Amino acid sequence: MSITSTAARTSTARGSATGSRRPGIGAVFGVEARKILSQTKTRAIALVLVVAPWVFILLVLHQDRLPLETLYGRYLKVSGFATPMVVLVAAAQWVLPLLASIISGDIFSAEDTHGTFKTILTRSTSRSAIFWGKTLAAFIATSALVLLLGASSLLAGLTTVGAQSFVDVGSGELTPGHGLWMVVASWLSVLPPVIGFAAIALCVSILTRSSVLGVVIPVVVGLVFQMYTFLNAWDTVRHSLLNTPMNAWRGLFDNPSYSAPFWHGLAVSAVYTALFLALGYFVFRNRNVTEG
Repeated sequence: MSITSTAARTSTARGSATGSRRPGIGAVFGVEARKILSQTKTRAIALVLVVAPWVFILLVLHQDRLPLETLYGRYLKVSGFATPMVVLVAAAQWVLPLLASIISGDIFSAEDTHGTFKTILTRSTSRSAIFWGKTLAAFIATSALVLLLGASSLLAGLTTVGAQSFVDVGSGELTPGHGLWMVVASWLSVLPPVIGFAAIALCVSILTRSSVLGVVIPVVVGLVFQMYTFLNAWDTVRHSLLNTPMNAWRGLFDNPSYSAPFWHGLAVSAVYTALFLALGYFVFRNRNVTEG
């Protein structure tokens, strides 16, 4: 066997070994997660989410009037479990769509802005791994921000008011244990529609290559959906909007309880997420990263 043939086989073997260690979704996710945590934007938003509920409940406790027009607003000085519920009702209108788009609306377009996609793709990382690794990191980070707001609201309410008995949607009195379960379940129930808004932001980020549009458009979509729910319009359309599932938790704690809106909202959220992820994936897989 010639030296040239041996060298060629050795080179092929080394190439195969290198290919077997090709960075996958996990590697991309790890890199993106570290990037998100190191961003000043993420830390600033997290700080605001931690501080805002404390400022809110302290202002409420130092005034005579309560937000009686808000669900659970009359119980803010009665039970600490009312604070996270009032924050949830208010945040579902525009804060949660904004949180959904802050990271997802920037995670792809930022690479376009800095022209780093070509560098990433030359490191033996497939487009599929990049897409799903970035998507997973964005969705987990978004969910973490939402749960951080819920946890801070709960802690603020329990610290300043206390863990007294609570009243559910059906005017039934709940023990502190049941009140805690209601708060946790309610905040967890809004994660599927939040992920749906994050999928919209991610898709817009890929289509437009603009971080501004990736953040703004999902928020505008959420506001339009919210305005439509205030109209006496078709229920079929209203139930197909992505903001409707954010209020589905109310049926779970009514008396008697009903879970149909929750399961319907879960299906609606899954459809939005699947459609916009599929569109974003198709465009990202087939586009020329050297453009623009």
